[in-house]
Amino acid sequence: MATTIKTAISMPKSLFEQAETLAQQLQVSRSQLFGLAVEDFIKRHQSQALLDDINQAYADQPNPVEQTLLSTMRMSHRKLVEGEW
Repeated sequence: MATTIKTAISMPKSLFEQAETLAQQLQVSRSQLFGLAVEDFIKRHQSQALLDDINQAYADQPNPVEQTLLSTMRMSHRKLVEGEW
């Protein structure tokens, strides 16, 4: 069994009441509801951070030397396949 830690949090009364209602509807304790909510928030944050890292990696534009090499490769490829299509 996982170790649990007791904590106290403060939140607006209206949010607490909504959480209490949802916990009752889902037939889980408030503690379970808050744990699930934090777990979901953490997963979403981690997923967004990973997506940001991936986007940053793919946003990297070729430097001038790479750009020249790509252009040269494209021209060579065009000459190679010219008349084949």
